[in-house]
Amino acid sequence: MAIEFDADKDAANQAKHGVSLALAASLEWETLLAMEDRRKDYGECRMLGYALMGDRLYCVIFTDRENVRRIISLRKANNREISRYVQIVDAT
Repeated sequence: MAIEFDADKDAANQAKHGVSLALAASLEWETLLAMEDRRKDYGECRMLGYALMGDRLYCVIFTDRENVRRIISLRKANNREISRYVQIVDAT
């Protein structure tokens, strides 16, 4: 699936999280654990997920549109998120 993102959103993400949305192409998507992001009505189905890139876990917000995965946010996962991810993976 192709990865796309908005250039302005990428600049904002780099300023806030120090990570380019372009790095989402390097995520190991087969390691993805995701759920629908229902914190508010976004007007589309947004997914909140965690996936590995090498030995680091990342938090990614995205939406799938036909054959394109649009990246909304990408950041390094925090310690709480890492612990939860490991707990879920170990239970499966």
